[in-house]
Amino acid sequence: MFWITRCAKRVLLLSLFSVLLSGCQALSVSDDSAQNAMADSLMGTGDLGLIVERATGSLLVINTTTHSVIRRIEGLGDLSHASIVYSRDARYGFVFGRDGGLTKVDLLTQSIVGRVIQSGNSIGGAISQDGRYVAVSNYEPGGVKVFDSQTLELIADIPATYIRENGETARSKTVGLVDAPGNRFVFSLFDAGQIWILDMPDGVAGSKPEVTRFEAGKAPYDSMITPDGRYYIAGLFGEDGLSMLDLWDTDAGVTEILPNYGKGEQQLPVYKMPHLEGWTVADGRAFVPAVGHHQVLVADMNDWSLVDKISVQGQPVFVMASPDNRRIWVSFAHPKNDVVQVIDSQTRKIIRTLEPGKAVLHMEFTPRGEEVWISSRDSNRVTVYNTTTLEPVAELDAQKPSGIFFTSRAHALGL
Repeated sequence: MFWITRCAKRVLLLSLFSVLLSGCQALSVSDDSAQNAMADSLMGTGDLGLIVERATGSLLVINTTTHSVIRRIEGLGDLSHASIVYSRDARYGFVFGRDGGLTKVDLLTQSIVGRVIQSGNSIGGAISQDGRYVAVSNYEPGGVKVFDSQTLELIADIPATYIRENGETARSKTVGLVDAPGNRFVFSLFDAGQIWILDMPDGVAGSKPEVTRFEAGKAPYDSMITPDGRYYIAGLFGEDGLSMLDLWDTDAGVTEILPNYGKGEQQLPVYKMPHLEGWTVADGRAFVPAVGHHQVLVADMNDWSLVDKISVQGQPVFVMASPDNRRIWVSFAHPKNDVVQVIDSQTRKIIRTLEPGKAVLHMEFTPRGEEVWISSRDSNRVTVYNTTTLEPVAELDAQKPSGIFFTSRAHALGL
């Protein structure tokens, strides 16, 4: 009897152990499924970007690897000349609207997390080197405002005041705002013909923003900074030539480069000003859109002398190099704005003319340059091209698309 009882107990214990073990295995399988489901829902930001739908005040959150639209975000106001910069972690996009709106967008939740109307008319912005400050360039009232990137709290208001020839004090439109090393912002004053450097506080108690002013030339309309953050270059609407400020040697002041590049030639009506933020440096040379000419200018960056003029089919707006610098991609102003021409950076010859759609507005390369995305506003689409074969590989529907901004911009100066 005692032996039977011990055997029964042993069988009972084994049965209970078997049940517990199977339960643990089931729990383990369930945990694995939950973890897999969670992993499938997670997403890094390196694949992501934003496309501006200018007529509807909306953005498309897109995935560059899958050529897909994740979601549309609405309610961003006037995006007719919108641009975007990204936080250091590439999670948040800061959208600068033409109506003075500064909107903070979360790419992971695909939602608006902050928005302020900070002026009457704005024209782009930048984020500081350390990611703490977001600056906005304003037409009305003229000047630059700087905000905390976490809270969108106003940190500094820098009015672009100057003295007119008649002695009156006025405020200028500000353009060409870029970030520079050392938590500095650099921008141009269109009406005043000046370039200003804004040094932001470095965190030391009592430190305040400081402004340094330079005479720049007649009517700077847009500007750019070289990829190394050294040279700030402003295009001049009022004259042939460009103004350059060496940020490593500001005591030298502003110098003129490419003077009189159109001398002796008839200047054409300017339908759309070139975007100097979209010009490029490749193979030791700068490729620059010429104002009022069907040309791309080529300058030697050692002495900034003009070494070539490449004839193109219209007035260039964006002149951009693929990340490997082997090819230069050029878009154009109205009326010949339905094509993109591709130039070999070494031979400086046009190797292909592409037709992405009506009213091409913007181009953006994937981070390693295997593809370029091109928006065609009047065709309501974005076309993706393979940069090696120069053939289209995908199309995405979009409502009057304009600017395309990938998160790789978070890790580059001046973008």
